[in-house]
Amino acid sequence: MKKKEILLSGISLVFVLLQYCKRDKELSTVLWMAPDTSTLPFTAEGMQIRFGRELIANTALYLGKHSNGMNCQNCHLAAGTLPWGNNFGAAYATYPKFRARSGTIESLEKKINDCLERSLNGAAIDSNSGEMRAMIAYMRWLGQGLPRDKAPPGSGIKELPFLNTAADPKQGAILYMKYCVQCHGQNGEGQRKKNMVGYQYPPLWGDGSFNTGAGLYRITKMAGFIRRNMPFNNPLLSDNDAWNVAAFIVSQKRPEKKYPRDWPNIYTKPIDHPFGPFADTFPALQHKYGPFQPIQKAIRKQSF
Repeated sequence: MKKKEILLSGISLVFVLLQYCKRDKELSTVLWMAPDTSTLPFTAEGMQIRFGRELIANTALYLGKHSNGMNCQNCHLAAGTLPWGNNFGAAYATYPKFRARSGTIESLEKKINDCLERSLNGAAIDSNSGEMRAMIAYMRWLGQGLPRDKAPPGSGIKELPFLNTAADPKQGAILYMKYCVQCHGQNGEGQRKKNMVGYQYPPLWGDGSFNTGAGLYRITKMAGFIRRNMPFNNPLLSDNDAWNVAAFIVSQKRPEKKYPRDWPNIYTKPIDHPFGPFADTFPALQHKYGPFQPIQKAIRKQSF
């Protein structure tokens, strides 16, 4: 990429980030913002960071069989840089860390490979490979200056307040056809990039989408992601609408992949994880769609 193109890319990214920050009217604090790529030096380290960003943006092009055709930035918007866009701002500062899902202390390399296997329904890469080292370098650069083990405002996904009722997939289907179908397709198939491998707009279900072990298969994650980011660059759905669209999306068929070692302590399992065994007596359907307050209350009682 030429210096002029990189500069324009950096300016465009800053503009988009500013727009997202302005829209977050509910917050009085300043959200995390990614550093400008135009500040990267043309050194070996700078080129490694640029390569890491390219791998996030065009994963399917570079990693082939390790992806199902999706790119990391299909779920981590703008190469993992948008506030509340499932970004990587706090990734390097908060890993390694204990994760209840595996019951172990996980490295950032493990987290990245989990995404490849689950969200991209692909295969892990060598933790010592040039590609892995480049992605780590990019995430380290994104999180420069952040204190250890603290996630700044705007990191990851902002989850929504629970509904008092179950989310409604039927209502979500109506909203999907109104707001989402133009980009993601009537059958959730997404839109591929022109003359390139990968998707401009990702498939939301079907064989080319994320599998049932992915984080966004959990409705709380999907609803929060939709509310802050969709329709892309113009989020306008209400909390209720986002819950219902999320319910519709996670109701559709997708690759099924079982991870029997997940959540070794079932008391730490998220209340919206739709697969048993559960630490309560509520049905799997309620764990998938809610209402979640009764489940949360029951778990809290058992924790004391």
